[in-house]
Amino acid sequence: MKFFGRQIQTGGKNLLPVFCAGMLAGILILNIGKSTFVDSTGLFDEYILSGMKYMTVDGSALFYYVLRKRLLLLLIMAVLATTYLGYAVCIGAAAWWGMAAGTYLSALAVRYGIKGLVLAAVGVFPQYLLYVPAVVLMLGWCESLYRAIYSRGAGVDTADKIFWMKKLGRLGLIGAIAALGCLLEGYVNPRLLIGYLKIF
Repeated sequence: MKFFGRQIQTGGKNLLPVFCAGMLAGILILNIGKSTFVDSTGLFDEYILSGMKYMTVDGSALFYYVLRKRLLLLLIMAVLATTYLGYAVCIGAAAWWGMAAGTYLSALAVRYGIKGLVLAAVGVFPQYLLYVPAVVLMLGWCESLYRAIYSRGAGVDTADKIFWMKKLGRLGLIGAIAALGCLLEGYVNPRLLIGYLKIF
């Protein structure tokens, strides 16, 4: 992927099929176990959604909560990318996020139809406009770091300080994109979600 005229490593090319397989698995699992996952658990039922209509959200508290969670996840992935498990972590993360997306969309579609799909979109808007690029860039970052360290044909000197400075700079950029997504999730999304639930 090109960004401001420069080539940036992304995880889309190799890991998109893994994400799609995870998403398909999530859809199948939820539809096969619909009575267990949807009916008996009360997942996204009307009682929960009606309670959400009248809730008040402390934007600052939500922002700091999601910021800690998102940045901790990035840090864990960055550390694991330096180990022998680095590529397996990328594959596992892509599959897990795909499965989560599949079950999320399926649960709302099964329970509410088209209205549920709109609710699913509102529930992740606008923060996922930044989270998705951050995830794709992070997977690419982890994959390229793993290959640089463990692939003999990578042609990268991992003892080079410039290499590590570039890597840390890109990691900082990814963290900044994720942090902006957290701002949107903390301050913008709750208003949109509550507003939509009031007319749901």
